[in-house]
Amino acid sequence: MSDPGDTGVESRELEYRVADHVATITLNRPHHKNAFTMEMVDAWATALRDAETDPEVRVVLVTGAGDAFCSGVDLGVFADRERTPLAEKNLLTNRIHQVAYAAEALTKPYIAAVNGVAVGAGMDMALMADIRIAASSARFSEGYIRVGLVPGDGGCWYLPRIVGTATALRLLWTGDFVAAEEALGMGLVTAVHADAEFAAAARAFADRLASQPPVAVQLIKRAVREGERHDLRTALDLISSHQAVVTSTQDSQEALAAFRAKRPGVYTGR
Repeated sequence: MSDPGDTGVESRELEYRVADHVATITLNRPHHKNAFTMEMVDAWATALRDAETDPEVRVVLVTGAGDAFCSGVDLGVFADRERTPLAEKNLLTNRIHQVAYAAEALTKPYIAAVNGVAVGAGMDMALMADIRIAASSARFSEGYIRVGLVPGDGGCWYLPRIVGTATALRLLWTGDFVAAEEALGMGLVTAVHADAEFAAAARAFADRLASQPPVAVQLIKRAVREGERHDLRTALDLISSHQAVVTSTQDSQEALAAFRAKRPGVYTGR
């Protein structure tokens, strides 16, 4: 069982806490708009892996300290790195992309609580989540084109799947900033909350998901993600297996009993 005071991740640049079945990852470089370093990226990937294997964790929430979510790579930190083509590729593949791989492997709900700007790789990192919730002051930009680069952290893959190809290309080609309400309209985020209420609203949503039967929640996510890759018959075959498994769990039986008795269910993950 996790100790809510035990981070499980050693990094001054990223905080990881587990409480009431919700793991919260906080990007912690507020004076740099949470621009990430290698230390932060390594800790981020480790936190996601820890959350996946921790039976106490049912939902993962990522947010930023201060007034930003993530402004992308800290260019100052990377200024002196080796710049050969092979070194550039290895930096992305072996280090930065580890967050994307860990997010893809996460079977639990992953929520990005975007409390401010999410720019470049910072926007890509937000796109890795299953759901994005925005503060009213949040802004998004795939700003790579402004510095003559292509999106290096999955933006060309994630964004069209979320907002459609034409809208994605417009944002990728122009680097335009998208305000929270516009992001809501295009489906980039699922909810916008006033800044003063944002942290509480994001946590309340995470708590709501954590209160659902966890096996069913994870199997729903798996079915949705697999359905993006397969045809209908394969998807229906998979869901028939999931249904057979989930109906055998204590949580499924408790949910049905609670529904019939018109009372809240109590779910254990079994």
